Amino acid sequence: MNRLFHILVVDDEERIRTSLARALKLEGYTSNSAASIAEGKSTLAKDEVDLVLLDICLHNENGLELLRWIKLHHSNVPVLVMSGHGDIRTAVSAVTSGAHDYLEKPIETDRLLLSIQRALEHRLLKEENETLQGQLGGSNLLGASVPMLQLQAQIKRVAPASAPVLILGERGTGKELVAQAIHTHSKRKSGPYEKLNCAAVPDNLIESELFGHVAGAFTGATQNRRGKFERANGGTLFLDEVGDMPLTMQAKLLRVLQESEVEPLGGSKTIGIDVRIIAATNKDLTEEVRNNRFRADLFDRINVVPLRLPTLAARKEDIPVLVEHLLTAACNRNHCTRKTISPKAMEYLENHTYPGNVRELQNLVERLVILTPGHTIEIENVKEFLPGFSGHSVGEYVPGQSLKSMLEAAERHLISEALHHQNGNVSQTARELNVERSHLYKKMRALGIHQGRDTSS
Repeated sequence: MNRLFHILVVDDEERIRTSLARALKLEGYTSNSAASIAEGKSTLAKDEVDLVLLDICLHNENGLELLRWIKLHHSNVPVLVMSGHGDIRTAVSAVTSGAHDYLEKPIETDRLLLSIQRALEHRLLKEENETLQGQLGGSNLLGASVPMLQLQAQIKRVAPASAPVLILGERGTGKELVAQAIHTHSKRKSGPYEKLNCAAVPDNLIESELFGHVAGAFTGATQNRRGKFERANGGTLFLDEVGDMPLTMQAKLLRVLQESEVEPLGGSKTIGIDVRIIAATNKDLTEEVRNNRFRADLFDRINVVPLRLPTLAARKEDIPVLVEHLLTAACNRNHCTRKTISPKAMEYLENHTYPGNVRELQNLVERLVILTPGHTIEIENVKEFLPGFSGHSVGEYVPGQSLKSMLEAAERHLISEALHHQNGNVSQTARELNVERSHLYKKMRALGIHQGRDTSS
């Protein structure tokens, strides 16, 4: 950190203020001090402060009041809370109120400086992430790799138009984030944004969800209900997992797209609509059409502007930025003290294949934040919590294990890698491995592999 940081010390004891100012100066920080909440607020209002060291007990005042005020009016300024009372309830209250860390007096200098360094690194990272998000259209599509920059350029070109967009990509690549970014930067951004996961709604309810219904249309329909199309009028409707929509429903959706009007279930009048459709799927819709599982005319209708999202494996240089962003979010969400990750652990994360893409990385980071003891995530922690990690490399001799278990581990790894390479397509994977599809299925079941999908008729 080459930037010169300014720290505000808020403590009612002059001796402590002087001692802290001396220690901070020796480490290259500038500082000033305040003895009360009012002085602290005044300093923050007129000076550029990068971090606050705050004592909880200020004469007859509660320092948590100032902490909450800082989080409200200077949310980007990290606060380290100090207290001479080793009360766990006080520590929890401080952290839940937004403190970055809790330091018990008397404070060890090394502990203080380490906590300050981590808090300032956290602030810098947050600022960098905000800058990146601004560059990437204000969304959470973090990353500056070539594939991500190309995707952002496509989003900027696509957003102002009214044509339907089809977002293609593996699970966990951020299809919903892209849909939201397109709407946010479209001419419809002031209009509603509705979304429906076609795979999550039962077949017998999806028509009502999309088109609405009138009272008495079916058992349990006690009142009129507007559907997604009507609620999205003048805005955008995002149809996630559109490849899982039943064929009968596909025909009805096509009619609505062609005629720009909907008829609620059980109703007799049509309602005109003006809705932009953004659809997404992790399936190969060309293959689905070929096997009569998706209507060719509906595919043509929604495939006007296709966007293909890169896998995480295709943009591994983005992993450090993503990890730091996800670490911050996971620590805040779980009320944990800020954690850092060692260079070796980060390198190990960069070399993982991530068949679940960013969602898998997010889940892994959250698991590491919750289960890793201490402030630093080391390579041993990452290896322990990565799916399928056994402590040994694939193909390595493991003392005490049978030949069968070692061969199964190698087979599991190779088949999983081949499936990932073929985007989960079992038929193509079988051809690539030169085995019968039925044999590959049996092998996958025996090895506990569930990530494939069949595209054969």
